[in-house]
Amino acid sequence: MAMSRNIDQLNSYLRGEISAVETYRQALGKVKDPSVKAQLVECEKSHESRVDVLKQRIQQLGGSPATGSGPWGAFAKVVQAGADIAGDRAAVAALERGEDHGLDDYRRDIDKLDPETRNLIENDLLPAAQRTHDTVSMIEKSMKK
Repeated sequence: MAMSRNIDQLNSYLRGEISAVETYRQALGKVKDPSVKAQLVECEKSHESRVDVLKQRIQQLGGSPATGSGPWGAFAKVVQAGADIAGDRAAVAALERGEDHGLDDYRRDIDKLDPETRNLIENDLLPAAQRTHDTVSMIEKSMKK
């Protein structure tokens, strides 16, 4: 039963990371500033890496990794589509909202995990999530000037 809860929680994180990758890909197709684009590519790569780590851990626990982003992915696409119309700044703001959501998910639900999985989240995925959040937040702040 405890392993099933771990797998369910990890799949929730995984769907969020898949959603992030999808949203970054959409934003990257619209962002024109080369400097911003380069930083966002690095963030996208970080999310792709987290997808791989989560899939691997789910499989180690005997589970089947989620294959799509689920309801959050559909919502993120709607938000990003609206941002696409408004330009770079709005696209980055939408990415930051997604980064906020991802950080909140990791922090809120980490206590539900077994010690080994919790260690993976605390030492690998959460710091990576914080870095992408900080990068996008910095980009957004610089665009407001």
